[in-house]
Amino acid sequence: MKTLHFDCFAGISGDMTLGALVDLGVDPKLLYRELDRLNIAGWSIDFVKDERCGIAGTRAIVNIEGADGGRHGAENHVHDDGGHCECRSWRDIRALIERSGITGGAKKRAIAIFSLIAKAEAEVHGVPVDDVTFHEVGALDSIIDIAGSAICLDILNPDRITASEIELGGGVVECAHGILNVPAPATLKLCEGLPVRTGGFNKEMTTPTGAAILAASADSFVTNCSFRHIKTAYGIGARKLDRANVLAVSWREESLSEIPPSGGWISEDLVTLETNIDDMTGEALGFLMDRAFEAGALDVTFTACVMKKSRPGVIVSVLCARAGLNAVRSVIFEKSSAIGFRETAVRRVSLPRKQRSIKYGGGEAEIKTVFLGEKIKRSKIEYRSREKLALEKNVSLDKAEDIIKRECGDL
Repeated sequence: MKTLHFDCFAGISGDMTLGALVDLGVDPKLLYRELDRLNIAGWSIDFVKDERCGIAGTRAIVNIEGADGGRHGAENHVHDDGGHCECRSWRDIRALIERSGITGGAKKRAIAIFSLIAKAEAEVHGVPVDDVTFHEVGALDSIIDIAGSAICLDILNPDRITASEIELGGGVVECAHGILNVPAPATLKLCEGLPVRTGGFNKEMTTPTGAAILAASADSFVTNCSFRHIKTAYGIGARKLDRANVLAVSWREESLSEIPPSGGWISEDLVTLETNIDDMTGEALGFLMDRAFEAGALDVTFTACVMKKSRPGVIVSVLCARAGLNAVRSVIFEKSSAIGFRETAVRRVSLPRKQRSIKYGGGEAEIKTVFLGEKIKRSKIEYRSREKLALEKNVSLDKAEDIIKRECGDL
């Protein structure tokens, strides 16, 4: 299994992620071409070779027209705009990404990253998620950082993404809300449930953007594991410190202890949240399901039951990773009539899956492939891709699937 690993011994930010992924092999011209599909003007990116403490890598510099000489490119930059903040709401950013022409996989990941930041900011500032107005992170340069990182990950298409413990840094940072202690409140919220450490540097080393990229993308956080090393690349930070200010990203061929040699499946420790409800409509339950998935739930199911006084009810079951537990808890309390729920530690055993996009005459389709060991067990065209084509052609879902398979051949 080919794994992309983030080693965050000096933290992580959006521009360091971009630099590291280009250093790993993403073609800057291809990245540029995909970013143009956002249909926004006033930006450019330079990728330059640089080094910190003798470690050579790539530094990403985002250039914004009219912003302090036109250059941004500061590692850990989210709280240091140099005065060129462009405020945008989460609603505006989501609409911008949704109507863009970037690939489905990159679009989904970029929205997931921004969604986590929006939820963290909403909780920190006590406002509804859709009303969150971003300051630094909503500026054009950070949109490029996040969308660019999502595009790079879509291009590299790893089977799995892992990360190390995250260095958050220390000291204070100046932002749009004043001077804050490091780690900043939004970064702390985004890192809930993730392995972190502080004090290795007296600077902000992990930004909300960097924390959100990991929270939305990492399948697991590892310390000790067995793997075959393939390649390591480095994203260079702008600041020159007494320790290497770099983000290391590696390709690994993993030999995971949780994948038995005779099997080929993955074993994960997750949490199931369950509550019994007898006073919500079907529409309200559907709304709850959608919000739970947006918050990071891995699965949501409803089971009919009979409650006290023979009242018909529904058992709401939500499966999630420990890292996303608080977000899902908030959804259950805020979007349902539940005043309590049960939490149970569970072990999920599943087959590895790989998501990819394929082009065909009528557009683009998302394909999910399931593996048993090294062998492909099956491939399936995702429902949304079939639904989109079926509506466009006014045909059935089965007919839409036949059209895609006919034009794409072997999935």
